[in-house]
Amino acid sequence: MNCEAGHSFEVQSASRRIMAQFLMITATTGTNLELAERFASVAREKGHSAEVVDLASMDLPMFTMERSKSDDAPDMSGLTKQMMDAQAWIVCAPEYNGSMPPTLNNALAWLSLDWQSFRSLCTGRKVGLATHSGGGGSHVIMAMRQQFSFIGADVMGRALTSGRNKEANPETIEAMIDNLAS
Repeated sequence: MNCEAGHSFEVQSASRRIMAQFLMITATTGTNLELAERFASVAREKGHSAEVVDLASMDLPMFTMERSKSDDAPDMSGLTKQMMDAQAWIVCAPEYNGSMPPTLNNALAWLSLDWQSFRSLCTGRKVGLATHSGGGGSHVIMAMRQQFSFIGADVMGRALTSGRNKEANPETIEAMIDNLAS
């Protein structure tokens, strides 16, 4: 562009990329942990930060009201902080008897012990759902959608299902990351 005095200058526009913070939560080790790592890798390739937390490796005791009031109650502050710091979660879990695996349900029970913090942790949080299951996986997706919607999360419509006979679709992984990051 030329200015009136005969000097030219160039206007530079800086495109600012907003980075999202993802937390991939896997209910089991093995194929769902691998799936969570794939999501994390794609998120990082796109310039986002991503962590993976494996609920199975946390080895949480079974939630009971009695145990929740005892010295045996686990310290959930680390997981709570990871979840609070993330702008979006992707939950990867296999189908167990037509529903969610006990590790996921148990972790949610422990997290909900402080219900006011739990509500603020979950309300409006963007959540994507994924599964690698021996069956089709649609039941665990429905169960997780119902659970996370109930606790106030904004669960995206698209989900990823994969299994022995169906590989995880790379386009779905990318689309889910892009949607949750926006």
